[in-house]
Amino acid sequence: MKTFEERIEEFKNALESAEAVVIGAGAGFSDAAGIKYVGKRFTDNFQDFIKKYNMEDLYTSSFYPFKTQEERWAYWAKHVSLNRFETPATKLYTDLFDLVRDKNYFIITTNVEHQFWKANFPNEKIFATQGDYGYIQCAKGCHNKLYDNDSLVANMISATKDCKIPSSLVPKCPVCGGEMDINVSKDRYFVQGEDWDIAYNNYEKFIENNENKKIVFIELGVGYNTPGIIRYPFEQMTNKNDKAVLIRLNKDYPQGPIEIKSKTISFTEDMMEVIERL
Repeated sequence: MKTFEERIEEFKNALESAEAVVIGAGAGFSDAAGIKYVGKRFTDNFQDFIKKYNMEDLYTSSFYPFKTQEERWAYWAKHVSLNRFETPATKLYTDLFDLVRDKNYFIITTNVEHQFWKANFPNEKIFATQGDYGYIQCAKGCHNKLYDNDSLVANMISATKDCKIPSSLVPKCPVCGGEMDINVSKDRYFVQGEDWDIAYNNYEKFIENNENKKIVFIELGVGYNTPGIIRYPFEQMTNKNDKAVLIRLNKDYPQGPIEIKSKTISFTEDMMEVIERL
């Protein structure tokens, strides 16, 4: 692998000469930004839940089999509040915005914390494929509508006692009367909503309009949980376009296919340091 300085120069040169930039951000990018789902951030904010349920981190606790809806929503209210509403735009996201703000670019992300909007990226340039913590939906996806949950979450947190909310605050689907859920893609009941379709079409049009240009794909913290959304398509589009470059920032999975090795610039270094050097 080339030296850090050499790769930074290659990154700069690719970005300066790019006719289009596509940014793909995964969970590793939010983690690098400080939105950590493990360690001190978790233990500082979820002591009551850790003591009662022996939770270990925000990843595994998301799948905890709560016995009641009152317990489940007490947890999710805290989870959503911390990651979606209490956390302001992080420096890494705002630095990324400053880096590409004058470029012809588009964002595709699997992250659900709303950070791109907070960092002033325009809505029409973002495709958030996996949902948004700021909305709830029918748990069975009985209708294609999302509902803001900011005031609901705040009320739940205020009323939480012994890791439970009052039954009166448990949300019910206004159409079928069934349970509600956080708008995150995890099963076949995920509700995309009208804005998802618009964002998807915007992304597809951007790719189509720029597919034969000098394009740079910047992949940020994308692993193998859902590689078919960002990682594999970026590799395929880089391979297809002779003028394309793939820049991959990933401390765990920096490697790529041998077919595009000469067109790939990989970084295992801290993402904050990489972005700050550009």
